[in-house]
Amino acid sequence: MPYMGAIVLLVMIAALVDIVSSDGALVRGIPRWAWLLLVIVLPLVGSVVWFIAGRPAAAFSGRVSRDAPGRASAMGFPEYDHPGRFIPQDPEADAEFLRQVRERAEAQRREGEIQRRRREQEG
Repeated sequence: MPYMGAIVLLVMIAALVDIVSSDGALVRGIPRWAWLLLVIVLPLVGSVVWFIAGRPAAAFSGRVSRDAPGRASAMGFPEYDHPGRFIPQDPEADAEFLRQVRERAEAQRREGEIQRRRREQEG
């Protein structure tokens, strides 16, 4: 098995990258620094155990369910739907704030487009 070392190295690198990029509050079992130490000391075993038992539960589905209890749904704004997002005290005010942010961003995009067209006409 000449490729076994390369396979172990790839699995270890994938586990390390996944551990570092995971939200520390959602890591299961032991703290994130302990998972890093485990994967570095026991590369193959630590990596397999990380992927089975340590990885955050939401990481398997790729996104947080909008119906998950205790999670904010961001009221129709999927870009704000991520693990660990606070639950707003006043959902209507939060939705209004997010709507205003989108409107301002769109107004800035329109203004930037107008300025770009003016520069093209002058130049």
